Amino acid sequence: MARLDEVERVMLDTSQTQPWRFSGWGASWLIVVLLALAPPGEGLAGVQDDLGRGRELYMQACATCHGTDGRGAPLEQVGFDTPLPDFTDCTFATREPDGDWLAVAHEGGPARAFSELMPALGGAMTIEQLQRTLDHIRTFCSNDEWPRGELNLPRALFTEKAYPEDEAVYTIDVSLEDQGAVLNEVVYEKRFGARNQFELAIPFGWNELARSGTSGGSDWQAGVGDIALGVKRALWHSLEKGSIFSLTGEIILPTGDEDDGFGSGTAKFEPFASYGQLLPADFFLHAQAGLELPFDTDEAEQEAFWRAVLGRSITAGPWGRTYSPMLEVLAARELASGEDVQWDLVPQIQITLNRRQHVMFNVGVRLPVTDNDVRDTRLVVYLLWDWFDGGLFDGW
Repeated sequence: MARLDEVERVMLDTSQTQPWRFSGWGASWLIVVLLALAPPGEGLAGVQDDLGRGRELYMQACATCHGTDGRGAPLEQVGFDTPLPDFTDCTFATREPDGDWLAVAHEGGPARAFSELMPALGGAMTIEQLQRTLDHIRTFCSNDEWPRGELNLPRALFTEKAYPEDEAVYTIDVSLEDQGAVLNEVVYEKRFGARNQFELAIPFGWNELARSGTSGGSDWQAGVGDIALGVKRALWHSLEKGSIFSLTGEIILPTGDEDDGFGSGTAKFEPFASYGQLLPADFFLHAQAGLELPFDTDEAEQEAFWRAVLGRSITAGPWGRTYSPMLEVLAARELASGEDVQWDLVPQIQITLNRRQHVMFNVGVRLPVTDNDVRDTRLVVYLLWDWFDGGLFDGW
C-alpha cells in the first residue's frame, strides 16, 4: 500500500502548481498509467494479500471520480461535464449483473457504448481485484428489497419471467401452414418500486378468413385483439440461491372482434405465478403456471396453463455478444370434462444485438405436439428493448 499512498501524495502535491495537468480526470488517468507501469509485485497488481479489501481498492482506483460515498465527485473537481452515476441509487445500481459492470471496468466505457472517459482498468487490476472493488460498490445500495440483475434471466417467447422490468417488446407470430395469419403484439412494461411492474399488451394483426357464400376463396381481415393490463410483484428473491418468484394478475379486455378471430367475446382474469432459477454452467430455468378465467363462460372456457424454459447464456469472448438458446415447453387444458392437454415445443435463441446489450432479438418455432393435424406450426420472433438502459438507437 505504500506505493499507492506515494502515488497519491505526489499527484496531489504536483497538482498545486500544475492543475491543468493533474487535476480531476487527469489524476485518475495518472494513477492508472503509473499502476500499469509498476514492476511486478508492486501497485494494485501486487496487492494479493489485500484482495478482500474492496473498500481500499475502490478508494485508490475509483473514488477520485466516483466519490468516496459512491455518489460521484463534483463535476468541477473531475474536470469534465459528463454526469457520473450514483451508486447509492438502488433503482440504477441493482439492475445489471456483475458481468456488465466488470466489462465496463475492465475494458472501459466504450465496451458497452458508454463514455470513453471511463478508462479500461484491466491493465492495472486483475479480475479478482475488480470483483472485490465491485463487491464494495454493491454496498452503496443498502436496500435489499431490489432484486439483483443476475436474476433478470433471458426472456422466452411465451413464458413470463419473474423479474420486474422496464421493457418494450414487439412480437410477430406467423402461421407456416394452412391458415393464413400474421399476429403481432406490443408489450410495454414499467417497473415501479423495488419489486413491482405494470404491463400493457396490445395485440393486432391480420387473419385469412374464408368468404361466405358459394363464391369460395378468402379475404384478409385486419384488427386489434383483446388488450391486457397486468401488475406483477416479486414476492421473493435470493441472489445467494439464484432464485426469484413473483405473482401477476392480468385483466384481458374484450376489445377484439370475435367474428374476425381477434377476440374471445368476453373479459378475462388471468392470475399466474412465475419462477426463475440460475443453474450451474450459465444454464437457467423459467417456470410459469396460471389460470384463464373468463367473466362469461358461455363465450370462453376456463383454462389452466403451465410453461417451462431451459436455456443457457453463452458469451462471445469474455465481454462480447450474448447468445441464449432455449427450449420452451407449453401446456394448456380447458377446465371442462373430457378435454385433453395441448402440448407445444418452442426451440428458440435470443441474441443481444448491440454493444450495450439492451436491444435483443429472439427467433423460434412453435411446434404443436398434440392435435398437430388441426394446429399450425408457427414462426415467432421478437425485438426487445430494455429502455431503462438507453434509447433504442443508443449503444450500437
